[in-house]
This record gives sequence, structure tokens and C-alpha cells, in this order.
Amino acid sequence: MTGNTMAEERVAIITGASSGIGAAAAKMMAERGVRVTVNYAGNTAGAEAVVAACQDAGSEALLIQGDVSDDATCRSIAEQTLDKWGRLDVLVNNAGTTKSADQRDLDALDADDFHRIYGVNAVGTYQMVRAAAPALKASGAGSIVNTSSIAGITGLGSSMAYAASKAAINTMTYSLARSLAPEVRINAICPGFVDSEWWAKQHDEETIEKLRKGAAATTLLGRGASSEEVAEILVFYALQARSVTGQLIVIDNGTSLNIGTPLKAVHKSD
Repeated sequence: MTGNTMAEERVAIITGASSGIGAAAAKMMAERGVRVTVNYAGNTAGAEAVVAACQDAGSEALLIQGDVSDDATCRSIAEQTLDKWGRLDVLVNNAGTTKSADQRDLDALDADDFHRIYGVNAVGTYQMVRAAAPALKASGAGSIVNTSSIAGITGLGSSMAYAASKAAINTMTYSLARSLAPEVRINAICPGFVDSEWWAKQHDEETIEKLRKGAAATTLLGRGASSEEVAEILVFYALQARSVTGQLIVIDNGTSLNIGTPLKAVHKSD
């Protein structure tokens, strides 16, 4: 993908952009001349580094701290972006949270855990779309990409609440594709294991290394994905793919197709 005049005029909001997929997407868009609002919840140093990288790439960037589970914050992010540049063309709903919990232990999560995870992942996504929708419709080529997960398809993942929240994002993507058409496209990416800072927030290095080995053993391609690899696909659907809306794009190195591996193990034991 190369920059073009249309891309250089665009403005994007990326939530949860202080690290991982969101940070990589912000930098890639900036390299294409897109002006970027970098939203973050708590990682100030990370977010400031992303803004600096966007500026080093020759683009403009706006830093906004805020928790997307709060509706007033979502509206403020959209308003500040419009005040800065007068337009909005792309929204990336990348902000997310989880709580690791063994899915076999039904006492590992309580109602507060579900409310917090849903508040950021599902409700925050909806609130950001609602806040941004008028400007995206006025853009003439508005697009939204939601960061979901294969957890929302398989029911696996860091916890049952996390998987359920991502499944909510998936069905919301279908619904919003109908509601926002024809002015705005909306799609969701569903990554598998991504080797990023996300895991460092939840696990020690020994556990993360086990996750890497697990990805190598269970994916068809024998590896996990990097944040940059996922961001490349995200940016394509955000800036191009003009005929695609309401789709879930699985980015898992073939994990979801690898049912053959456990079946082979069963047959060998017979």
C-alpha cells in the first residue's frame, strides 16, 4: 500500500493506541499521510511515543487521554478531533481490556468483572461509533475497523467474559454495517495470538514464552502474529477495501482451521 492524495487528506481516531496493534496502526496511517488522534487510557509514555512517531513520519497527531467506557469521553474524543481538523474519515476501535480467568472455574469472575470488560470492549466500541457516526457519514468515504478476536468466534481466550465481549463486537459489526450503510463501511479484525505488550500486562515472561510455543504448535503456519502484521491488515480495511463491509477478518495463522492436529492425535492413540 502506498500513500495517495485521498489518504493524505484523511483523519483517523484510534482508541487504545498507546501500544500493540493500535500503536502500529497509528504509525502506519501516519506514514500514509493520515492525521491521527491517538487515544489511550493509562499508558501516557507509550501514547506520547506513538504521537512522536506519527510526527516523525511527517503527519500530524493529537493525543487524547480517556476511558471509552464513559460515553462523555467518547463524544469528547470525536469533538476534539473535529475541532482540530474539521473532519473524520476513519475510526479504529482498538481499546480493550480483560481479566485472565480459568474458564473451568465459574467463580473466577464476578459481575463487576463482566461489567468492566463489557464496558470497555463492547459498550465502548458502540459509544465511539455513535459519537463518530455523523462525521464519518459526512466524510464521503467513512470507515470503521473494530478490533475483535478469534475468542469471539471460538469462545476461548483469556476469560469467558473477554470472549463474550468480543462475540458482542462481532454481532455489533454486522448490525452496524446495516445501520451505517451506504455512507460508512465497518469491519472487524479477529486476531489469534499476537506477540505484543498485551500479554506482558497479564503474564510473566515464562507464561508468555509458553504462549509463543503454543502458537507455534497449533497454528498451520507455525507462528503467532506481530502487532505490525495485524496492523497492516487493519489499515488495508480502514483505508482501502471499498467494497467490503460487515465482515469478520480472521488473522490467526490458520489456528481456527487446525482441527486436524488434535484429531490426528486421537487417531494415533486408537
